[in-house]
Amino acid sequence: MSDHDRHRADAGQLNWRWSQTLAAALAAAGLGELVLSPGSRSSPLALAFLRQPAIRCHVILDERSAAFFALGLARASGRPTALLSTSGSAPANWFPAVIEADLGAVPLLLLSADRPPELLGWGANQTIDQHHLFGRHVRSFHAPAAPAADFSAAYLQRLAVRALAESRWPLAGPVHLNLAFREPLLPAGDALGRPGTPVTQPLIDVAAPALLPDQRLIETTLATISGRCGVIVCGGADYPPSFADAVSALAGQLDCPILAEPLSNLRFGAHDRSHLCVHYEAFLRQGSSLALLRPDWLLRFGAFPVTRSLQDWLGAAASVPQIVVTPDSRWPDPEQLATTLLQADPVLACRALLAGGSRRAPVGWRAQFVRAEAQAAAIAHRCRQQESFEGALIPAVLARLPAGHRVFCGNSLAIRDLDAFSGGDDKPLRFFGNRGASGIDGNLSTALGVASTGPCLALLGDLATQHDLTALAVASGRDIVVVVLNNGGGGIFEYLPVAALAEFEHGWLTPQRVDLVAAAQSFAVAGERVSTLAELAASLERALQRGGPTLLDVVVDRRASVDAHRAYWQQVAAAMV
Repeated sequence: MSDHDRHRADAGQLNWRWSQTLAAALAAAGLGELVLSPGSRSSPLALAFLRQPAIRCHVILDERSAAFFALGLARASGRPTALLSTSGSAPANWFPAVIEADLGAVPLLLLSADRPPELLGWGANQTIDQHHLFGRHVRSFHAPAAPAADFSAAYLQRLAVRALAESRWPLAGPVHLNLAFREPLLPAGDALGRPGTPVTQPLIDVAAPALLPDQRLIETTLATISGRCGVIVCGGADYPPSFADAVSALAGQLDCPILAEPLSNLRFGAHDRSHLCVHYEAFLRQGSSLALLRPDWLLRFGAFPVTRSLQDWLGAAASVPQIVVTPDSRWPDPEQLATTLLQADPVLACRALLAGGSRRAPVGWRAQFVRAEAQAAAIAHRCRQQESFEGALIPAVLARLPAGHRVFCGNSLAIRDLDAFSGGDDKPLRFFGNRGASGIDGNLSTALGVASTGPCLALLGDLATQHDLTALAVASGRDIVVVVLNNGGGGIFEYLPVAALAEFEHGWLTPQRVDLVAAAQSFAVAGERVSTLAELAASLERALQRGGPTLLDVVVDRRASVDAHRAYWQQVAAAMV
């Protein structure tokens, strides 16, 4: 064997040993899930992960879909999920999901295979500059040297721990490792051994801390809120499990209402929900007397609210103290209304405020919200028999889900209608959504990632479904029911000024002609089209009993739906007088 041939053989063995070492190190550091898209340059790592029993591998052809799938997995599990792709444009397809993971604080580990540095800039096929490919959308970037004979296993083990730790703290998000390999990528034949490299304890023991609230700010906040008329607003967030009890106890001590969005996961569950308001989207709209009510203070947790009526109400209260609690380095204050930014774990912040003691709000303050909530709820309940109205469709779907079910809600009109009409119940349900960048891309893939952690229902619009339709290629074996609210295009634009333009249908509504049921069936996914509440109930029950993937195309008369929305808002406003 010539020196050249010997060098090439050694390179294949070296890549294999290096990749086994990294895969085992990541498993030891806590990685349990990896989503890979097939490719050549990533072969050493792909094989190492496929033979690593401590890591579950999901193979998804489309890198864009794979990235959103990994996003859903990580969001649902609360643990980092890894992505693996070959070199070139392949990892660039991750970019939309990377942006969502960045803005949504979802831990992802991006493993992009690459050509060795001597090929970069010389016209080598499938070779681009992958260094810092995702710019400021990642928490950190690492590019270890291509495997060499004297590579340090200890370095790879420490890098694995560091990368996963950086994806979780101080602000969760994506971390990018760009990994170059020289050819031959693997040894000839299959003389590699079947078992994966044993998983050992990581060289470094690391754990993220809980952020304690500053005592001075706690005292200042108590002086602001004690004995005065205030409101707690809980936007979407991945709150700690004990947050529901902690914030409910705080609201009880202050005797104030909690305006809770569905993605706060406070609306459903066995915790104390006596102070919750979930119909504020209607009773805080302009024209309602309660929209003119001004609190003495506002205490906000989580993301800035989704619905415009609550956003406008917060903006109208710009002159009152607004305390924003955030557990990391972000400033969730797009309207720049905050007077206090309390950087702390939300549970610890609630407990500190409880321990500090505070007087209840004046008699009659919360009663105004209780009355408004009851009146709006009664009107919403009367609408539940109305066909072609999301105010009936969404409660009908949620009522039939078993306890503990996961619900992924798409963006645009779907999340706003969920906010307006979900109601609440003692039955626990867990809600997810991509509200970091709030795009309609990748919603179905994300929901399938969530479904990999347990049964899931996805509530999507027709355009969001079509945008990500090929995600159904990986639906097999997953318990997911995709409920498509098909209103014939971008229905949300009906409520915006562009609806009056002559070009509205062509440029904004964009009705499509895709047969979603036939498309689902082409991916071996059960599909049904329904047009009435009774048909929806029956089809959903069949899908839940059958298990596996189902797509329900729910036909919504857009004009009737718009009229029903406006009639509902008018009735609530009239009841507030």
